[in-house]
Amino acid sequence: MQLLRQILRRQVRSAFQVAVIDDQRTWRGIDLLGGALHLARHIESGSSAERIGVMLPTSGMFPVALLAGWLLGRTVVPLNYLLSSDEIAFILDDADLDAVVTVGPLVKMVGELPTRVRQIRLDELAFRGLPPLRLPRRRNEDFVAVLLYTSGTSGRPKGVMLTAANLAANVSQCVEWAGFGRSDVMLGVLPQFHSFGLTVLTLLPLAVGCKAVYTARFSPARILDLLRTHRPTAFIAIPSMYHALRNAKSAKAEDFASLRYVVSGAEPLPDAVAAAFRERFGVTINEGYGLTETAPVTNWCRPQEHRPHSVGPALPRINIRIVGPDGRRMGPDEEGEVRIHGPNVMRGYHGLPELTASEFDADGYFCTGDIGRLDRDGHLFITGRLKEMLIIAGENVFPREIEEALNEHPAVRDSAVIGKPDPGRGEVPIAFLELEDGSTVDESSLRAHCRERLPQWKIPREFKIVEKLPRTPTGKILRRELKP
Repeated sequence: MQLLRQILRRQVRSAFQVAVIDDQRTWRGIDLLGGALHLARHIESGSSAERIGVMLPTSGMFPVALLAGWLLGRTVVPLNYLLSSDEIAFILDDADLDAVVTVGPLVKMVGELPTRVRQIRLDELAFRGLPPLRLPRRRNEDFVAVLLYTSGTSGRPKGVMLTAANLAANVSQCVEWAGFGRSDVMLGVLPQFHSFGLTVLTLLPLAVGCKAVYTARFSPARILDLLRTHRPTAFIAIPSMYHALRNAKSAKAEDFASLRYVVSGAEPLPDAVAAAFRERFGVTINEGYGLTETAPVTNWCRPQEHRPHSVGPALPRINIRIVGPDGRRMGPDEEGEVRIHGPNVMRGYHGLPELTASEFDADGYFCTGDIGRLDRDGHLFITGRLKEMLIIAGENVFPREIEEALNEHPAVRDSAVIGKPDPGRGEVPIAFLELEDGSTVDESSLRAHCRERLPQWKIPREFKIVEKLPRTPTGKILRRELKP
């Protein structure tokens, strides 16, 4: 397993250099390796399954558990501790796990795990000395290194099988594209059970030997403190985090001066957030794109290539097609489904061969379900989600267009638009609005605002104010939980 060997070599060479700083402690390379060796012995003594669960907060503990599992030749299954107890139970059964590496506070938060699942609590283990170095159990590059369960925005979570080759390819693609090196410092707040947090914020720093700074909970004050203290060169976050940072009273432009890359992912970056961030701090947020199934990064708009709404060109060795409903390959600036081919694309969905087969076309391209277009320079623009498309009086409408208009209203923090069946028009748009703190708004104001930005037939039929929009842990709005 080439990626594991690369990480081990890098940490041995930098054994006494700081590799990770988290909310609790500092980890040197030797601390990560020693912890992984100790943990591997604990896992081996009480677990015989081919997969090992990992339920840990964003921290240096996660790479310790990851390396321990790989040293044993096990598939690692990161568990999203923000899911419901029923969803966690489903994943434990679906992945056939007999043990989970975790800490007491998380078990208390999610509720007790089934009695058949052994809890290996890192906060209760004593790691003394350095165990004998063991060579990793031999696995080829087709070994399923992680089984990442999707957040379930469209039903039951699905286990995405990412091989060692998939992960190694994506780390290499990101490093080559962005020119990461040992002098970089990554600031990580995204959960490591998520593909972006796993690949970009955990595996990449381990492989290139740069420092990673983690915090388990997002708060503007905490992020600003870490920016000032550690002067990171890369920060990857979600739009709601950038929104909170731009509203932080103590934030200053110099807080962000060390960053080479300020990247937004997981969902489209609203124009209002991007503009306000640029105006207040002089910082341009660039968007990236990827999916759990692509390990995850496929596109990344570097600073010198910034174009509004673009997620950038494809990374090296990734091919992207835009395909129309009739299967025709679309030309520049024509919309269709985004399809992806590359060494980073998953093996398939665990235990779901028929679903796996249906997600790839005849040429082996993964069908993302996202709608987008490529401009003449190869920049990708994501314009909607195939399953979320509204058909209003025979016209295709994507919620994002309406949401962008709504989000420009000064009282609106964020919005989500869904369709409601209508006997005369097929569907009509319904808007759910999350307001800025202390703000109020009336329907006539919202309609007047929309009339200046949208044709009449795209203006929402109803406006519903909600305290919080339902979201996944990575910030995606769960539209299926919104009822018209």
